[in-house]
Amino acid sequence: MTQHHLVAGGGGFVGSHLVDLLVGRGDKVTIVDNFVTGRRSNVAHLADNKSVTVVEHDITTPLPTSITNDAYDVVLDLASPASPNDFKTMPLQILAVGSTGTRNLLDLALARNARFFLASTSEVYGDPLVHPQPETYWGNVSPIGPRSCYDEAKRFSEALAMAYHRTNGVAVRIARIFNTYGERMRPRDGRVGNSFVTQALRNEPLTLHGDGSQTRSFCHVADEVRGLAAVLDGHLTGPINVGNPDEFTIRELAEVVIELTGSKSSIARVALPAEREGDPLQRCPDISLVRDSYGWEPTISLRDGLSRMIDWFRTKEDLG
Repeated sequence: MTQHHLVAGGGGFVGSHLVDLLVGRGDKVTIVDNFVTGRRSNVAHLADNKSVTVVEHDITTPLPTSITNDAYDVVLDLASPASPNDFKTMPLQILAVGSTGTRNLLDLALARNARFFLASTSEVYGDPLVHPQPETYWGNVSPIGPRSCYDEAKRFSEALAMAYHRTNGVAVRIARIFNTYGERMRPRDGRVGNSFVTQALRNEPLTLHGDGSQTRSFCHVADEVRGLAAVLDGHLTGPINVGNPDEFTIRELAEVVIELTGSKSSIARVALPAEREGDPLQRCPDISLVRDSYGWEPTISLRDGLSRMIDWFRTKEDLG
């Protein structure tokens, strides 16, 4: 049966891919995005699709009647800047979208008796002291560090969603997204995968903070949105980790990017800038819950996913 989904942040990197999945299975979608970090080009291919409506709006302000007068089966919150550069340049906006913005969407879900889906983040674990990170781990987060605007905003979003669930009976689903990469990323937003690819395609040195021994677990966006859909449609409130448990050092990532691009780039070690203080040394999801409950796990290897991403970036002219 066709359902109507409102996707806040549907013009963003992960949001636009999730919109494609929903539309592809026959659902109706209303995209709400202020396009501060999202891109109109991410959803331009849907312009003539009669099942898709795009509303340009900032969810931290009252929702217009063009949104509130409609009926929805699901309200999805993917509306937050989510990169290191954003943490530096728009911390107040990030805090607002994780508080006022999320509450506006929860009020809409409550009014329409709709399911509410929150795209949370592995950043709620901070610089973890438990490895890999299960959903039961409460995290090691600095409430005042350079990353706190995002970490604490998402932790508050989760608390807010659970309060609506317990107090008002809103059907809530919470997914914690781990490092995701792929097509439609902004070239130079400070995230390591797209930064490396952009530098390699320009034959610039790949800038490695420290010795590159930090680890991340990279999930291609096509795998990621399948996992998010499983959480969205599933019976568990969550939170549920959605990510790839295969762990790589940042240096290994740089070496693979240089190899796959055929770049002449070198690897340059640089000091960690002040705004990157608190970057986790390790990040890897325990996906036992989503695997055992829904049968989801990633299938795209890092090399295959990077190859797709590189092919897409080669077609773009805005690598600056």
